[in-house]
Amino acid sequence: MRQIVLLSGGLDSAVCLARAVREGEVRLALNFSYGQRAESRERESAEKLADYYGVPLECVELPFLKKLTGTALVDDEVPLPEPRTADLDNPQVARETAERVWVPNRNGLFINIAACYAESLECDVLVAGFNAEEARTFPDNSRAFVEAANRAFSFSTRGSVRLVSYTQSLTKPEIAGLGAELGLPFEMIWSCYRGEAAMCGRCESCRRLQRALIAAGLGPVLDKLGWRD
Repeated sequence: MRQIVLLSGGLDSAVCLARAVREGEVRLALNFSYGQRAESRERESAEKLADYYGVPLECVELPFLKKLTGTALVDDEVPLPEPRTADLDNPQVARETAERVWVPNRNGLFINIAACYAESLECDVLVAGFNAEEARTFPDNSRAFVEAANRAFSFSTRGSVRLVSYTQSLTKPEIAGLGAELGLPFEMIWSCYRGEAAMCGRCESCRRLQRALIAAGLGPVLDKLGWRD
């Protein structure tokens, strides 16, 4: 099996890369820059992970995406949501925070660009880091999204490319546990919406990582990051 992995550098994509390496050949990892706050830190993380697993990395620049949205993920002037850990499973809060970091068709664009690379490199599989937890409020993380994408790929490619996610049905704690099982170097990941010297520990992405590590019994990893509730 020949694979391309979408690698943001966050927990989900890092675990998917580790699993992909175990499952078969990984011909390329793709990292995307679109003006997000954490752009440089995400790229740095992707570079470290790709080097660690011996996988070539290509960084794709999509500057126009920033011009199409004014959400907090790309605009430094818009406050990032900082939900409490206790509110992460509150549907109303989750919908509100998702709306504030939504980028139009981001994952749809990413997988279609990746499909171009896959067909060119004769790869069978695209691997993306989706998860069951965020699929509740981000439809482009859902199983239905993957199924729809694969139907589209049956027309837009020569029928040889399909999208999978090794973390699709897992919650964040389960993904963290899988990462530990696979020997993931957690110190290399970047799961923060901000691009500061260290992960902030306050944004939704940090809160979900924090909760996942605690639930998975990975306190020592959390201690290295320097923040807890």
